[in-house]
Amino acid sequence: MKVDTNGTVFLVGAGPGDPDLLTVKAKKLLLKCDALIYDSLIPQELLDLVPKNCETHFVGKRRGHHSVPQRNTNKILVEMAKKYSIVVRLKGGDPFLFGRGIEEAAYLFKHDVSVEVVPGVTAGIAVPAYLGIPVTHRLAGSSVTFVTGHDGVDKRRPSVDWQGLAKSSDGLVIYMGVHNLRHITDELILGGLDPSTPAAVIQQGTVSGQRAIKAPLSTLFEKAQVEAFISPSIIIIGEVVNYQVEACSPDPAHVTMPIPIEIHS
Repeated sequence: MKVDTNGTVFLVGAGPGDPDLLTVKAKKLLLKCDALIYDSLIPQELLDLVPKNCETHFVGKRRGHHSVPQRNTNKILVEMAKKYSIVVRLKGGDPFLFGRGIEEAAYLFKHDVSVEVVPGVTAGIAVPAYLGIPVTHRLAGSSVTFVTGHDGVDKRRPSVDWQGLAKSSDGLVIYMGVHNLRHITDELILGGLDPSTPAAVIQQGTVSGQRAIKAPLSTLFEKAQVEAFISPSIIIIGEVVNYQVEACSPDPAHVTMPIPIEIHS
């Protein structure tokens, strides 16, 4: 998306947390950006890449904490683009997956600001991989559905049809679902998913503090509660969980991350 303007906003995916998973293009932009607008759960190592004279704005959204309204974020992006040549909008994972990247792109385009998208490694694939769990497998999962487990109060669409998802995909990868885990598992079972279906919850994936639990779907909530699992976590449900190969699991990166709290940007 190109429009003649004073500056360009780059919608950049920061990846799942391990700074080594940042793309080469993203790193190049961070090293030379004039302004940085970033979300929650961005590792400090990435923030340290930006030039000392870079103007920074934190606009993360957190469950139970004061958040910057999206309209304010949009305005900041336009203001920075009118002031600077290279503006990086840094978002966790991929900017177009369960974020508001496309909304921000549309707003910027409407205000005659150039936009370029820099895709990032998404947590839904990378986090299970760091535990040696595939999201697909030719013997257990030819399809996978990525779904958000957070029902925002400001969303103007129906809640996720969990019962409908129960048998429509071989596997489910759920973002931001720990808070609603009891509801999610109950609905999936009501929809016909076998209560013994293998499942896992992975907290702080790819970074220091990574931990995981595995359990049948019917007991996943109880086990997660006993082990005090909190966000940020990825939930994966399906037979693919049983194909875990721990020997191929990389060590989580020793990175500086904010206090783990659920985000819904």
